[in-house]
Amino acid sequence: MIKNIVFDMGNVLLDYNPDVCLNYFLDNEDDKALIKKILFNGQEWIDADRGLLTDEDIYERVKDQIPERLHPALKNCATRWHMCMKPVDGAKEFCEYVKENGYHLYVLSNASTSFYDYFPEFAPISYFDGIVVSCDIHIIKPERGIYEYLLNQYQLIAEECFFIDDRPENIEGARQIGMNGAVFYGDFQEIKELLLQITDERI
Repeated sequence: MIKNIVFDMGNVLLDYNPDVCLNYFLDNEDDKALIKKILFNGQEWIDADRGLLTDEDIYERVKDQIPERLHPALKNCATRWHMCMKPVDGAKEFCEYVKENGYHLYVLSNASTSFYDYFPEFAPISYFDGIVVSCDIHIIKPERGIYEYLLNQYQLIAEECFFIDDRPENIEGARQIGMNGAVFYGDFQEIKELLLQITDERI
C-alpha cells in the first residue's frame, strides 16, 4: 500500500529553466550558450548540489572561463538564476489532492543551499512531512545513499513510497532500493492514473 508521495523539486514542483535567466540578462545567443555550458552544465553546479559550493562560489570558480565583458551577466545568472523557479502547472493542486486523501508528502531534491530561499515560492517547508535536500547531506540522486537517508530519517518503508521525478535515472535509483515511482512528463493526471494501478485506494 502506498502511504507516502515523494516529490522531486525541479520540474516537478517548481519549473527549473535556466533559459529564463539567460534571456533576461543576455541578448546575444552565443553568449547565452557559453554561460549555459560553463555555469549551468558544469561540474561546479553539481558540486553546489552536494553542498560543496554556494551560488557565489560558483561564480568565482567559473568567471575566468568567461570573457570579462560577460562577468556582470554571469554573476547575475549565478546568483539570481532561481528567478525562473515558478510553480509547475497543477503541482499545488495535486499536492492538495493527495494530502486530502491521507498521503504523507515528502521532497527529495538535488539542490544547492539557495533551495531554502526560493522553495517557499511553492509552499512553506512545514507543508511537507519531510524534506531532504542534497546539499545538506552531500549526497545526490541517483546515488543510493540519498534514498536510504530519506527512508531512515523519516522511518519510511520503501515499498510504501511513490517517487515522482523528471529524470529517469533518479526513478531507477529509487526503484533499486524498493520504492515505487514514475517519471514526470508534465501531466499530473498521468501520475494519478499510475497510482491507481498500484494501489487499492482510489485517489
